Amino acid sequence: MPRADGAVRSKPYCYEYARPALAVDCVVFAVDDEGLKLLLVERGRAPFQGAYALPGGFVQMDETTDEAARRELEEETSLKTTFLEQLYTFSRVDRDPRDRVVSVAYFALVKSSAVTGGDDAAGAQWMPCDALPDLAFDHDEIVRVALARLRAKVRYQPIGFELLPAKFSLGQVQRLYEAILGRELDKRNFRKAITKMGVLEELDEVEANVTHRPSRLYRFDRAEYKRLLKQGFHFEI
Repeated sequence: MPRADGAVRSKPYCYEYARPALAVDCVVFAVDDEGLKLLLVERGRAPFQGAYALPGGFVQMDETTDEAARRELEEETSLKTTFLEQLYTFSRVDRDPRDRVVSVAYFALVKSSAVTGGDDAAGAQWMPCDALPDLAFDHDEIVRVALARLRAKVRYQPIGFELLPAKFSLGQVQRLYEAILGRELDKRNFRKAITKMGVLEELDEVEANVTHRPSRLYRFDRAEYKRLLKQGFHFEI
């Protein structure tokens, strides 16, 4: 029944059959000078107390899974983000020792920032994706699926560009892609492919305060960038 403010009032339900609990998990990546990082929390309670896991928790009766994902992420890590893309639904019968739990996983690529553990998380921190510990529940599997999605996505959508400064060199763009893909890229082929996209505007400026030969700076052609976001593209690297 709607309340006076238009919201729906929660009420108890009784079913003749068992039903699974619904949860959300957040796979949040960031890129810094050390490479691709993953946001993890240290569990503060059983099961898997003391183990690392993805931020997440159970969906409340009066919220959507999108709302639950953003709430849990902020409660457990202090990180706020409006962009979380639904990744996959994980429903292995034995994935949670407490109960029959189905989890809707989300992922995002954000700018690295300070995080603090909260709620039932004893701590929160960024960890390098190439040196992750064993994770609680089935979170290792969730991370593998998210990494595969992220690495495939950079080939057909210009994601991650927002992580760069307003003006940047082609070397910075290449290092971003290398961090996401987890491998080195041929310099000549990469620069040919990235300039062919048509989203970069060459500036009459070079890098300042660098120990090497200053590189030419670029910025995004936002109009073309937005068009590509809607249209998608195939980026051969």
